[in-house]
Amino acid sequence: MTDVIAAPPRTPVEPPPVVAGSRRVPLALSFGLLILLWWTLVAVFGQHLAPFDPVAQDPATKFASPSGEHWLGTDQFGRDVFSRMLAGARSVLSVAPLATVLSLIVGTIVGLIAGASGRWVDEAVMRVLDTLTVFPAIVASILFVALLGQSTPVLVLVIGFSFVPIVARSVRAATLVERDKPYVEAARLRGEPTWSLLFREILPNITTTVLVEAVSRLGDAVFAAATLSFLGLGAAPGSPDWGASVADNRAWLQIAPWTVLTPALAIASLVIGVALVTDELRARTERS
Repeated sequence: MTDVIAAPPRTPVEPPPVVAGSRRVPLALSFGLLILLWWTLVAVFGQHLAPFDPVAQDPATKFASPSGEHWLGTDQFGRDVFSRMLAGARSVLSVAPLATVLSLIVGTIVGLIAGASGRWVDEAVMRVLDTLTVFPAIVASILFVALLGQSTPVLVLVIGFSFVPIVARSVRAATLVERDKPYVEAARLRGEPTWSLLFREILPNITTTVLVEAVSRLGDAVFAAATLSFLGLGAAPGSPDWGASVADNRAWLQIAPWTVLTPALAIASLVIGVALVTDELRARTERS
């Protein structure tokens, strides 16, 4: 007879323990947050760290190529492009966040009222929003600048109110989902006033929607601020604002491309950073 030799028993391998909260942050989100952090620090400290005065002119060094003295070269007036890029971040990041906050406050209030009110109020609000959406933002910008003058507050108002219909629609849609849920009905039965239903019951449960809108509108506001400055409706001529810098130097693109590419790439990187964060937040919202 042939002896059958049994294989030695295998020791089971236990899977590594899963530690709560140890999920890795997605690479895209990390990269986007890093970009936002970088430009935020530049906006706060950049003007103080700039090697040259961003508005000081030196005709003797105009169109100087990037070098050890002028890292990103100079423009047609001999102004240091690197210093202007650092100083311009403050201009963009002072307008965009303020415009975003304005659009969120007004849009959230309008969206909550429209979503929680009856049919007639909802339809009236939506018709007004449709009208505002159809009205071109550029035409509104020209009108406001002509009436109120060219300044940062005017730019904030124009950009902020142009995004109100978008925010209001998103908040309204989320409110329609929440308004008939049991916790809202219970609050109604307790005799809670309308403002309490909106801001104490419904709003805390749609904060994710508001957060996604906040990040989305921030990216749009950055691009809008740069566009209006490029068209001469935002920052004053000669300021280190990125959009204004692109407009001032576009005629010299072939002679000194760094004068246009530097502010253009700064705008693009900031918009991309915001977009990466927005996409991840929206994906997490859909999964939840």
